[in-house]
Amino acid sequence: MARSESAAGRESRRRRGATETASRDFAARLRRRLPAWYRRHRRDLPWRRTRDPYAIWLSEIMLQQTQVATVIPYYERFVSRFPTVQRLAAAPLDDVLRLWSGLGYYARARHLHAAAKRVVAEHDGRFPDTLERLSRLPGIGRYTAAAIASIAFDRRAAVLDGNVSRVLARLFAVTSPIKATITRNRLWTLAESLTPAKHCGDFNQAMMELGALVCTPAAPRCESCPIRPLCRAAARGIADRLPVTAAQRAPRAMRVAVLALRKDGRWLFEPRPAFGLWGGLWQLPTEVLDDGEPSVAAARRIAGRVERNLGSSIDVNPVPQGEVRRRLTHRAVTFIVYTGRFTRQDGRRPARRAICDPAKLPHRWCTDAELPGAPLSTAMRAVVTLTSELRKI
Repeated sequence: MARSESAAGRESRRRRGATETASRDFAARLRRRLPAWYRRHRRDLPWRRTRDPYAIWLSEIMLQQTQVATVIPYYERFVSRFPTVQRLAAAPLDDVLRLWSGLGYYARARHLHAAAKRVVAEHDGRFPDTLERLSRLPGIGRYTAAAIASIAFDRRAAVLDGNVSRVLARLFAVTSPIKATITRNRLWTLAESLTPAKHCGDFNQAMMELGALVCTPAAPRCESCPIRPLCRAAARGIADRLPVTAAQRAPRAMRVAVLALRKDGRWLFEPRPAFGLWGGLWQLPTEVLDDGEPSVAAARRIAGRVERNLGSSIDVNPVPQGEVRRRLTHRAVTFIVYTGRFTRQDGRRPARRAICDPAKLPHRWCTDAELPGAPLSTAMRAVVTLTSELRKI
């Protein structure tokens, strides 16, 4: 005789959320209430004025871990400079990074450029319209593929970003940590059971808009929520305590020496590695300090590297000009800034190259006038402008 499932087993399965879905009646009530609210209250955002998959893709990539108010001017400049996926694919990566400068998470820009090239080369410049084919493009994961497919092509596809996760966690009173794998799986299953077959893009945007405007991280506005009668967390009075987030790890400390070098009115820069932190952007010559290493030793190590590349001797001021601190998601970076001056030239002059030169050079020169358009991270711009003395090298 087959053994029946124990109460403990049923509870364990329930907690895992392995098969939990919204009932048809619940989903129908949600689909009636939420889109009506969205039509009245949605924000007029530039990417909502079109069904162009290129524009929607661009906005979704920019909005990853970035607030709408920050994204809008970047989006508008980007669309003006690269109005089509063909124009983006044909542009040098430096141009793309230059327009992205200050927006952060620069891997997004590299993936954007690579995906544009793939769309042009493999899809004749037309965006794929299925989840499977969209997911094969660089930088497009499950959420982004679903957002493009549903909003641009009205495909039935559930989305689960930070806003939707928060709405669902409160709607179904999910008390497990929001970033745990079992919780994410549970939320995806719930999202899929709620997603309608038609007008899916509007429904998904309504869910995201509700999280942005009403079901906010702090102090949710439950009194004005259109789906409050359906919300388990509101019924239990625990909406402000959900979702449950785990304590964040302290960011790893990272010390970096920077050597600012200037000659004939031009700054000396070098490109960062294509991948990793601030990948592909420019920086003043930089070295990460070894554990316990004096920062001046790293500055002199930078000078030796530059001397070998340029055939010049460099005198490093042993007194640092100051520090710039930046806290990133997983790192707390301290830039220790030194200055240096060229003292001798061994027959070779640093090449004067325009900053838009696509050649892969070990070093690049940039005037003050060119700095605003250079592909620098926000942190590196702060380093460049650290003190007025830094500009008098």
